[in-house]
Amino acid sequence: MNLENTQVQMRKGILEYCILHIISRGEVYASDMLEELTTAKIMVVEGTLYPLLTRLRKSGLVEYKWVESNSGPPRKYYTLTDKGNGFLNSLDSTWKDLVKSTKLITSKKVKS
Repeated sequence: MNLENTQVQMRKGILEYCILHIISRGEVYASDMLEELTTAKIMVVEGTLYPLLTRLRKSGLVEYKWVESNSGPPRKYYTLTDKGNGFLNSLDSTWKDLVKSTKLITSKKVKS
């Protein structure tokens, strides 16, 4: 078993949830999402973000609009749809349950 692979899989499992949370704060540019995810050590590979954003858009959870930029080409800014907000609310509940369950398991001491 490879520790690094397991750690990567754990991060991938919460990536979509984290992206939806970032977008829920308001219009956001993909590179700003990437910066926050990288700083938080959730994601370090840029090639993972764009396919996930496409999948979220095709699922009707996010949408984007093009905004002209003073310093280059237009930029896509992402927002949550109503469906995306509902989806995120359900994930929030699931996340709270998972944290509670994980704490319950990991807080138990080894029996001597």
